[in-house]
Amino acid sequence: MLLVASDRISAFDHVLPKAIPFKGQVLNQIAAFFLEKTKDIVPNWWISSPDPNVSYGWYGKPYKVEMVIRGYLAGHAWRLYQSGKRSICGIQLPDGLREADPLPEPIITPSTKAEEGHDEDISREEILRQGIVPEPAYLQMEDYTRKLFASGSEMARDRGLILVDTKYEFGEVKGEVCLIDEVHTPDSSRYYISEGYDDRQSAGTRQVQLSKEFVREWLIAKGFQGREGERIPAMTEDFVDHVSRRYIDLYEKLTGLRFAADPSANIAERIEKNVLAQLQND
Repeated sequence: MLLVASDRISAFDHVLPKAIPFKGQVLNQIAAFFLEKTKDIVPNWWISSPDPNVSYGWYGKPYKVEMVIRGYLAGHAWRLYQSGKRSICGIQLPDGLREADPLPEPIITPSTKAEEGHDEDISREEILRQGIVPEPAYLQMEDYTRKLFASGSEMARDRGLILVDTKYEFGEVKGEVCLIDEVHTPDSSRYYISEGYDDRQSAGTRQVQLSKEFVREWLIAKGFQGREGERIPAMTEDFVDHVSRRYIDLYEKLTGLRFAADPSANIAERIEKNVLAQLQND
C-alpha cells in the first residue's frame, strides 16, 4: 500500500481548517527515519519512501487498540490527574505529582480505536476480557511498546530531547505482529527540551516542548476541545507559519539532518511521477 502524508493537521479528533506547509513531508520523513532505525526491534510495514510525502509498504490488518506509553505526566494523563483521578487505564498513580514530573516507571495506557468520535482509555484487563486483541498478540504488543519506547528515549537523549510519551499502532502482517503506523513523530509523540528541564521543574515553570501539544493548548485557550457545540477557532497566517516552523525544527532536532523543503509547484504531479517510478521498479 501507499500512504500519502498530507499537510492537514488534526486535534481532538477534528481536522483543522488550514493546512500546515511541509507538515506532511516532515512527518513522512521522520517516520521513515525511525522506522528504518527501529526495524531490528520490531518488524514494521515500511519498505521505502519514493517521495518526500509518500511511504510504501506492506498492508496490515490493524488491531483496534493504540498502545500509548508515558514516561512523564503530561497531556491527557495530566488533565485527568489534575481533575482528581489517580487511576488511568487501571494503573494507580501516586499523589503529589506535578505536570511534567517523571513517572515512577513508564506506564502503558491503551486506548480504543474508535470508528467515529473520540478514542477511549481502556485497561489491559478490559482489552483481554472483551477479546479486542488476542492475548498472545497483546502481550507481544506490550513487549514491543516498551522496547520501542526505551530505544526512542535513548535516541532522544542523544539529540538533547526527552521522549515524554508516544503511541504505537500494531497489526498483523503476513501472520505476525507488526508496527503499522508512524513512529516517534511529533503527531504521535511528545518531546521536552532536556536542557534546563530540572531547573524549570524546580521553578514550577512550563517545560519547553516540541510536539503537537502546543496546538492543542492553543485550541483549549480558545475554548475548543472537540466537544459537541464547540467551534474550531480561526487559524491566522502567523499561527500557521509558527506551526510549520515548529515541525521543521523538530525534524532537524530529532534526526540531526537539515530539512530540505521540496520546492515543487505541483505536489500532486511530483508524487505521481515518483510513485509510478517506484511501481515500475517493483
